[in-house]
Amino acid sequence: METTFTLLFCLSILMTAIELGKAGNEDRISLYRQIHSHERAKRQAGNHLTVTTILQEPFTMLEGSKFEGYCMDLLAELSKKLGFTYNVSLVKDGRYGQLDQENNWNGMIGDVIRKEADLAVAPLTITAVREKAILFTKPYIQTGIGILVRRDAIPEDIGLFRFLNPFSKEIWIGALAAFLVTCLCLFLVARVSPYESQEEETGLTLLNSLWYGTGAFTLQGVDPQPKALSTRIIAVVWWLFTIVLVTAYIASFAALLNTKTQQPSIQTFDDLLKQKTLAFGTLRESSTYNFFKTSKRPTYRMIYEYMDKRKESVLVSTFDEGVKRVQESNYAFIGESVSLDLVAAKHCNLMRVNEVIGARGYGLVAANDSKIIRSLSVAILEMGETGELSYLKEKWWDSKCVTEETGGWTPLEPKPLGGIFIILAVGLVIGLIVAVVEMVLKSRHQKKSCCNVFSEELTRQFKGEEVEKPTENAEAEKP
Repeated sequence: METTFTLLFCLSILMTAIELGKAGNEDRISLYRQIHSHERAKRQAGNHLTVTTILQEPFTMLEGSKFEGYCMDLLAELSKKLGFTYNVSLVKDGRYGQLDQENNWNGMIGDVIRKEADLAVAPLTITAVREKAILFTKPYIQTGIGILVRRDAIPEDIGLFRFLNPFSKEIWIGALAAFLVTCLCLFLVARVSPYESQEEETGLTLLNSLWYGTGAFTLQGVDPQPKALSTRIIAVVWWLFTIVLVTAYIASFAALLNTKTQQPSIQTFDDLLKQKTLAFGTLRESSTYNFFKTSKRPTYRMIYEYMDKRKESVLVSTFDEGVKRVQESNYAFIGESVSLDLVAAKHCNLMRVNEVIGARGYGLVAANDSKIIRSLSVAILEMGETGELSYLKEKWWDSKCVTEETGGWTPLEPKPLGGIFIILAVGLVIGLIVAVVEMVLKSRHQKKSCCNVFSEELTRQFKGEEVEKPTENAEAEKP
């Protein structure tokens, strides 16, 4: 029986060799792929995966002979949830995955397409071009494109009008409106009140009211001084308003001058393109490079043209090379914001500028015929919902620089000063009411109606006509 089985096995091998000898090159390649796919199917059926990766801190790092990092922790958690085993190896050409001149994929994506690996676990950006060739899981981390610069390589954006920064725009507009309204109310109340001086030089004319309101900001008294109760009420609340406002400004301005938070002159990609101090570039043949290459926005197209003309000097082969150039020369590195945040956290002399463009995500990669990709996506979503992904990010992105830079200065907003504006408004209303009461008392003393007294005051102030005082009339009637 054993002899018969051996003969049949040898005969099958001989027939296979004959068929291979007769087949052409294309048939041989097709047969090889079938055999390789069959071996891969058996490997996956046995719950064992071959994983390819690339060294990039903190996603994958080599500690002795052992891999560690964010991606390795993620892979370990996924293996526990889905019940598979795996072995990890580094990609041979050290690339992420890009179409070459012969329209073939290199890097980790090429390994997956050629069935040399079942899974690529690395910071691989999900793009439309890659999605056409392979399958991505749901993103396990969100990122974008940012700029990494050295802090001392770009000047601090001080500006000639930095003295306006302590207050927000809303407070400045509110303070100006309060000044104009208060001075106008002071002028009107002085016109209405019979107990206020009406002389051009000593009275609270419109010009003198504006001068009095301005003098309050210097915390020094100015002439003329209000004499009636109504005008003094307005003066008191205005002085209270100005004291609080000036005190808040001094405190906020002192905090601005003492803050360690720098405001660099490069805040956006437009600023990067306009400046002439720093050269800038990105990873050669990366998704970031292709983003600028395919973008239709003028600014991004100009950035691509700049890098394309100087590709030999500004493009780098590895992420670490780009970071090293930033540290050692006048160079700005454009890359994935998540990776740049880690570098800025570990190297306190570096910083990522505020603007982030091209929102995208990182995903795991498998071949189009992979049966495990859906299970991996579901597991990643579950880890996001339970906070496991956030925990992994906090674990590998922790740094002293992040805590040192917290608590930066910000302009003073309207809400903390809202109460003093309300007090001022109430004081102005009370001043107007008291002025009306003063006018009523005068009308009763002269035995005239309020309307007559008010019209006489308006006529005298705005038309310049003299109105006889009641004391003078009384003296004229005496014998």
